[in-house]
Amino acid sequence: MKKFLALILAGIMCLGVTSCGEKSDLEYVKKKGELVIGITLFAPMDYKDENGELIGFDKELGDAVCAKLGVTPRYQEINWDSKEVELNSKNIDCIWNGMCITEDRKKSMSISEPYLMNTQAIVMKKDREAEIMASVDGIKLVAEQGSTGEGKITGEIEDDETVVVSAKEYFAKANYTAVDSMAKALMEVKAGTADAALVDSVCAFAMTGEGTEYDDLVCNIDNNFGDQQYGIAFRKGSDITAEVNKAIAELYADGTVAKIAEKYNLSDALIKR
Repeated sequence: MKKFLALILAGIMCLGVTSCGEKSDLEYVKKKGELVIGITLFAPMDYKDENGELIGFDKELGDAVCAKLGVTPRYQEINWDSKEVELNSKNIDCIWNGMCITEDRKKSMSISEPYLMNTQAIVMKKDREAEIMASVDGIKLVAEQGSTGEGKITGEIEDDETVVVSAKEYFAKANYTAVDSMAKALMEVKAGTADAALVDSVCAFAMTGEGTEYDDLVCNIDNNFGDQQYGIAFRKGSDITAEVNKAIAELYADGTVAKIAEKYNLSDALIKR
């Protein structure tokens, strides 16, 4: 019986951030030779070009960081609402996809230093902007499940000192429905099955307007629902976080981060260091 209990205890001790025989999360990743990066597809962070190749700000920054770490990046699409489950089960090694830093997320994950500013934008058809901004009561509203937009609507993400208008109060009389991605939220508005979407401004301004497939949509950030910052999430207690912070600091110093930001029209959103 004692032997049986000892075996169970040994098994439990092997669970968590690292596997038996590995001293750290960094060692685990380097032993594999790759960093599995959990993403969803939305411009300008991670998306596909006309040839089906994955491009984007986060993709290029991820490539550059992995080169410094000496591992190969592998980008894996995930369901955003299940991101923490994917991370803790080791299906992925990090969440690097325009993720807003929140107090709740800091409690359950190890998060890098912030690198981009963001806020929440209301997206709607151009010819309905005046009508919808006059009153959102009764409108059909969508946001990505598990996103900051949803958290603001439901109140799961508490307002802070940067908030001028509470999204929870503002949309209290709207009919909210969750969808599985920010891209799907925009599709719903374009199709007319939703009146408006609440999505990250970084995504909204990149994916809508002239020259995009959503040229009939417009973004409005007049209501300040609060400032957010993007960060990269790793397993709680992971020692990869410090290594990634160091690598990104070096990429800031040599101008690489600024160059990538300029390429994707994110210079104004880039957090300066």
